[in-house]
Amino acid sequence: MNTGTLLRGVSPVLEVPFHPDESVDLDGFSDVVAHVLGTGVTSVMFPGFASEFHKLADDERRSLRDRLLDQTRARTDVAAIVAVQDHATAVAVRRAVEAVEAGTDAINLLPPYLLGPSPAAVRAHVRAVLSAVAPAPVVLQYAPAQTGTSLDAGTIASIASDHPNLAAVKVESTPPGALIAALARTTPALPSFVGYAGLQLPDALRRGAIGVQPGCSFTELYVRFWRLWQAGDEPAALSLHQRMLPYLSYWMQSVELIVAAEKLISLRRGLIRSATCRAPAHALDDGEIQLVDAFLQEFGPELASSVA
Repeated sequence: MNTGTLLRGVSPVLEVPFHPDESVDLDGFSDVVAHVLGTGVTSVMFPGFASEFHKLADDERRSLRDRLLDQTRARTDVAAIVAVQDHATAVAVRRAVEAVEAGTDAINLLPPYLLGPSPAAVRAHVRAVLSAVAPAPVVLQYAPAQTGTSLDAGTIASIASDHPNLAAVKVESTPPGALIAALARTTPALPSFVGYAGLQLPDALRRGAIGVQPGCSFTELYVRFWRLWQAGDEPAALSLHQRMLPYLSYWMQSVELIVAAEKLISLRRGLIRSATCRAPAHALDDGEIQLVDAFLQEFGPELASSVA
């Protein structure tokens, strides 16, 4: 498998279904994986903020990871990106190595941020994980709004020059365009995914982004946008994105809000059996539920008719 060719386009972050008692629905997660892979994406990521990774126990993360890899390990047309968010360098290295040994195709690395580690400590952490899993590709996640971690293009490029398995950067700054463009100008040039539900997706692509990592409850819409954009039909792609924007803009006011909204969308679509989020979580109010229903009324027919 040439993983590099698969790390582009739409790369959804998989949600984790919970039973109403907040226990993990492993079979439900397998169903989510199967559905998302059926939309025609070439990679998926787990666990991320959209997976409520910070609410999962270690054994749950491992079981869910293995469920994902059971469906991707033998495939050459899709890459599984397993995320590592551990704050301790030794633990992050161990988790990343275990994931690669288990069959993951790439690592998504969120740098440490709790209690304000020094820039030198953050760089050392990133380098340690890159070295430990080489030559497996690594996507470095830059999410300052969620973590406060600050890395500039020059620093990231310096790391990449010593670690060629730093394959891409997931940019979740707001706005993301300047960093995406700066990374594309570095030596070596670094490709970027844009996160943040793709709010700035058109600008990100114009500045050199190679894909988007959104949630997974309406993957089909992002895939349609990507195919229109790749086909050169920019007006149709922009029209679709502009229709999505009012919803995305509201939901991305907080991570917990968009997680709750996407789970309700998945429930309404029959993709999961419960919209439960683990506490503490955002409780959708009546207006937010109505917004989800309005989204499904507008896009439901298109989602139902989507094919891979």
